[in-house]
Amino acid sequence: MKKVSDSDYELTGDLTIKGVSKPVALKVEFGGIGQDPWGNTKAGFTLNGTINRKDWGLTWNAPLEAGGVLVSEDVRLNIDVQMVKG
Repeated sequence: MKKVSDSDYELTGDLTIKGVSKPVALKVEFGGIGQDPWGNTKAGFTLNGTINRKDWGLTWNAPLEAGGVLVSEDVRLNIDVQMVKG
């Protein structure tokens, strides 16, 4: 994870789907640190990025009657993470 600005980071790593591994970079926004009602310290993060499913060999699709195809090549990843201090 690399810090980009005060609350923005970039997370890089390998994503494996169906035995195929590819490098992926996700934008990470730090949401802050707080305590829940039971006194547990938590940190929140939001991760966003886009991958092309065909890069992992996911090529299935179906044509639509009106034209175009059923499934986009781009898959948007939107992930909310809450971590608890142990």
